[in-house]
Amino acid sequence: MRIDILTILPQLLESPFSASIMQRAQDKGHLELHIHNIRDYSTNKHKNVDDYQYGGGAGMVMSIEPIAAIIEKLKSERQYDEIIYMTPDGEILEQAHCNALSLSENLMILCGHYKGVDERIREHYITKEISIGSYVLSGGELAAAVLVDGIARLIPGVLNDETSALTDSFQDNLLSPPVYTRPPEFNGWKVPEVLISGDFSKIEQWREEQALKRTRERRPDLLEE
Repeated sequence: MRIDILTILPQLLESPFSASIMQRAQDKGHLELHIHNIRDYSTNKHKNVDDYQYGGGAGMVMSIEPIAAIIEKLKSERQYDEIIYMTPDGEILEQAHCNALSLSENLMILCGHYKGVDERIREHYITKEISIGSYVLSGGELAAAVLVDGIARLIPGVLNDETSALTDSFQDNLLSPPVYTRPPEFNGWKVPEVLISGDFSKIEQWREEQALKRTRERRPDLLEE
């Protein structure tokens, strides 16, 4: 998979993509990340990429020209499954989005700033708008990193144990059950007997029951869906 990220602050994305699973995905050749600085496409001698909004009001708006220029250039080189804009008023990111996007071949992600981008970009280029929650960040870079991480870990070959992603929270509209590791007892706190019984059918049944119980207690809205 190839992901192109458009940003005015590429340095914010260096760390999230250069460690752990993200680095492994790239080293294995499963993920190809390209970070593009929107300022490189500004025709302004000061490399400005924002301007005052029509109608007045507080806050600047990302200009249409440099964003359109970079999108057109990338689209001329390959076909994109989705061109995504990270914005607080987009669809709230769910596991289903990550599952679907992980099947893509090419994705483009635009990181917003200031009061957002010129609306004509959203109208004519963007195919999907995603938010990571009902709050506002300084820019879309951290949100884009969250989205890329959620997608990349689902690409076959990225995780050492590919079945791990299938048992994550939200995959079946359920939260994951409690997990334990050695030692079997610590400070008098014991691991549930069923988990060390060796009876895998009972273990699976216990996990299903615990997942349902945890979901009912913590995220009952998932069961309503």
